[in-house]
Amino acid sequence: IGIAILIFIIVMVAATSTYVVEPGSRGVEVTLGQVSPVFKPQGFGFKKPFVTTIVPVMIKQQTREVKASCYSSDLQQVDMDLQVLYRVPESSVVQIYQGYSGDPFDSLVEPRVQEAMKEVTALESAEQIVKNREEIKNKALINAREKIGNLLVIEDLVIQNIDLTKQLEDAIEAKMVQEQEADKAKFTQQKAQIEADTVVITAKGDAESIKIRGEALKENPTFI
Repeated sequence: IGIAILIFIIVMVAATSTYVVEPGSRGVEVTLGQVSPVFKPQGFGFKKPFVTTIVPVMIKQQTREVKASCYSSDLQQVDMDLQVLYRVPESSVVQIYQGYSGDPFDSLVEPRVQEAMKEVTALESAEQIVKNREEIKNKALINAREKIGNLLVIEDLVIQNIDLTKQLEDAIEAKMVQEQEADKAKFTQQKAQIEADTVVITAKGDAESIKIRGEALKENPTFI
């Protein structure tokens, strides 16, 4: 029994004195509540048994979905489905573990993306938000990056869907149809004007040609 207990203790010590950091992650060393300022790279390593824990922090790019409820400059509610592509840089692994509990996306990224999107949409009408989706996205991405700083990298922000009230959607659609019809009428008018100008130019050219031929014949009566 004594030998079995000794073997069990040896196995436990051996098991708790090693660690493995998976690819795409870095390890934060915590010993009796004290956090080491240097992260552990991926791979196999040794640590103090029982008193030291290696906490993995993912550094590869991740994608999360966010729902943002905003208001436009004309006080219309705009609901958006967003995708946020982000990653934790190696230089921030220990700082993020110490300063932000749980998933850094929930405590650091999402609140600032929500705030950035609300600030941007508040400056545009609902119609412009729908029409200029890419521009809204770029402004919100720059704003969110400024708010987060160097702690975490926002690779991209994708607006997957924009939802408006049914009445507003109908009003925007009707306005877009009117604008398309106006553009079509303007194009038809311009085309007719161009055709008319072409006829005039052709007629002037023919008249000038006739005049030149008449003068040439007048000066050369022997030709007739």
